[in-house]
Amino acid sequence: MEAKGFYAAVAVATLIGVVINLAGIDPMQALYGSAVLNGVVAVPTLAMMLRVGTNPDAMGEFTIPPGLRLGGWIAVAVMAACVTAMAATSLLA
Repeated sequence: MEAKGFYAAVAVATLIGVVINLAGIDPMQALYGSAVLNGVVAVPTLAMMLRVGTNPDAMGEFTIPPGLRLGGWIAVAVMAACVTAMAATSLLA
């Protein structure tokens, strides 16, 4: 079996799904919560990817061109603003 990590990930995900189902957690709330978490985690992940993608030591000749770099940082700024607005509105509500 060459893909032990893959099968382990599938098994763990299946077990987590069974536990969530048996725990009585609403699937729609779990889906919503995972989407919110994904949106929050995406900001630093994209920023780190842009940092690595613009580093010639890491990427060699395949660095991100300036136009895409600008677009990426604009996306990071917009996403960070959305996360900040979400956090502010949920704390004030």
